[in-house]
Amino acid sequence: MKIIPHYQTIGDIVNLKTSRKNHINDTKQNFSTTDAVTDNFANLLTKSLDKVNNLELKSTDLTNQMAVNPDSVNIHDVLIAAEQAEMSILLTKGILDRAIRSYKEITSMR
Repeated sequence: MKIIPHYQTIGDIVNLKTSRKNHINDTKQNFSTTDAVTDNFANLLTKSLDKVNNLELKSTDLTNQMAVNPDSVNIHDVLIAAEQAEMSILLTKGILDRAIRSYKEITSMR
């Protein structure tokens, strides 16, 4: 394995290698179960995570655009997009932490 020093890295694009074909892919998973409630929850969760991801991508695009051509974008739009992305990620992390804590409490009940 070759380790590249930080000063030789270019950009923020990282090529990921997978050991299994199901680990990382660009296709969206379609959840289909016999239970309508489970199906709706899975779709709701997937859509919500997609919205959080889109906010982060929008923030990154505006930041990159500001770095390349500062006159083409308003600094207020960049800051608003960055804060929206940060808040959505923090909210998602908080919800995930509570869900994991709840699952652990349920599994440890006697």
